Amino acid sequence: MGDTGARPPGGLPGPHFVWAYGCTVPAPASAPYVQPAEVSPVPVPPSPARPPRQGPRQPVRRTARQAPGRRRRPPARPKWAMRMATTLSMAVLAAAGVGHAVVTSLDTGIDRVDPFKDMKNRPSGGDGMNVLLVGTDGRDKITEQERRKYRLGGAPCHCTDTIMIVHISADGDRASIVSLPRDSYAEAPAHTDRNSGEKHKAHPIKLNAAYAEGGPNLTVRTVEHMTKVKIDHYLEVDFTSFMKTVDVLGGVEICTASPMKDSYTGLDLAAGKHHLKGGEALQYVRSRHIDGAADLGRMQRQQRFLAAVIAKATSSGVLLNPVKFRNVTRTILSSVRADKSFGTDEMLDLGKAMRGFTPASSEFTSVPIGEMGYMVKGIGSTLKWDPERSEKLFQALRDDKPLAPLRKKRKSVLVDVAPQQIRVQVANGTDVSGLGGRVDKALRKTGFRTTGAPKDAAAVKRTLVEYDPRWDRSARSLATALPGCELKAVKGQGGMLKVTAGPDFKQVRAVRAEDVHQGEFGVVTGDQVVCARGDE
Repeated sequence: MGDTGARPPGGLPGPHFVWAYGCTVPAPASAPYVQPAEVSPVPVPPSPARPPRQGPRQPVRRTARQAPGRRRRPPARPKWAMRMATTLSMAVLAAAGVGHAVVTSLDTGIDRVDPFKDMKNRPSGGDGMNVLLVGTDGRDKITEQERRKYRLGGAPCHCTDTIMIVHISADGDRASIVSLPRDSYAEAPAHTDRNSGEKHKAHPIKLNAAYAEGGPNLTVRTVEHMTKVKIDHYLEVDFTSFMKTVDVLGGVEICTASPMKDSYTGLDLAAGKHHLKGGEALQYVRSRHIDGAADLGRMQRQQRFLAAVIAKATSSGVLLNPVKFRNVTRTILSSVRADKSFGTDEMLDLGKAMRGFTPASSEFTSVPIGEMGYMVKGIGSTLKWDPERSEKLFQALRDDKPLAPLRKKRKSVLVDVAPQQIRVQVANGTDVSGLGGRVDKALRKTGFRTTGAPKDAAAVKRTLVEYDPRWDRSARSLATALPGCELKAVKGQGGMLKVTAGPDFKQVRAVRAEDVHQGEFGVVTGDQVVCARGDE
């Protein structure tokens, strides 16, 4: 079968490109892609004194409040949920402490919705804050010129394209972002159809259809029903001003391990580092025909883009420049619809709690999938969540615990195939006692699936990697972890790669794939997916 890019259950296939090889074989002329160092937090000046407020001070965690209704604008029907990247950065920008008056003036530009109206039997609240970020298909707001240039033809579906739960920890040190696939199999609670007025009993749907049938209220109810996570705030994001927001930030840097091309969106990026302005950023977050991962691959690219936005907001002068702050937030807020309880004070509290926030403070994952292509009569193919793993994931959110495993920060080289997909049998080709065991342990620590039972082998002059030609990409990825080794193709060997440690062995180099699959939920942190300084 060979290297197909298949991942373990719940994982995703992805594009492949080798950036560095450790062995003495021909390799592309590309500089190694090095694990980025954590971005230092931006110093923040003290905030000006804020006006006195009535009543006792509330903690960062807030539950939804039913405020008196305001005159509600017609639904903006925005397009893509990756505007949520800039929406989350709004909270980071508030950490600049530029003043209550500035944020108060911006608060008036937010269109309000009441997603929690008449909700009963909700999940119990926990520590931290849970924000449901959604984006809807509203390409009808894109200009004709933009439609042609960025290939935005077709009619809008008025449903959610992407849904994310953003959990801000109670101490403000961590943001956990969980993507919920739009084609997830879901069970909508009983509700009244907002279009026809027809009353529906509880019934199965695709998750993205909840918005079409019942708007923000049914969307929140369905997500809470599926996750048992109480949603504190709701933000709905309009994609039409996404390009302007990216431009006002000065663009965002994205690094790709392999070329990305999507004829549907017009995306065409070579491997390497790219500075994306609004239009290209739009193509990047929309693309779903780059590889076999489709919507799931697009979710990962959206997460990567969000990490890049956080990196830009926390490492540039945006936070410290009141003019830039106002321009960015005005552009962001011009397309946001939020629940009535998410206002000035909430923005400032959240911003202050996230001072010192860096890409390493954010972690990204998607709901573990148990069954792809789960067929439902009248609905079609859906994605069914893995019940045990998804419950553990949402329990971690309810308990305000980090999703990513603890790890030592070390540099790693980007490789084509994830170590977690590569099976390795280690052998000792020297008379040094215990060398095979040390190599096996070091490879396993880096992520390779070693047997844990090294063997003895005939003497070799230098470390040797033997592989079946059908698994050549896996072999090159393994070779990158063993600098100076020799590669040898052995027809018919099968999917198990063999490493014979030679007298030249010194250490195993840390490697990772572009879409890191680690930990129980396949979590990556922001610093793992943003560009390293000096990348070309």
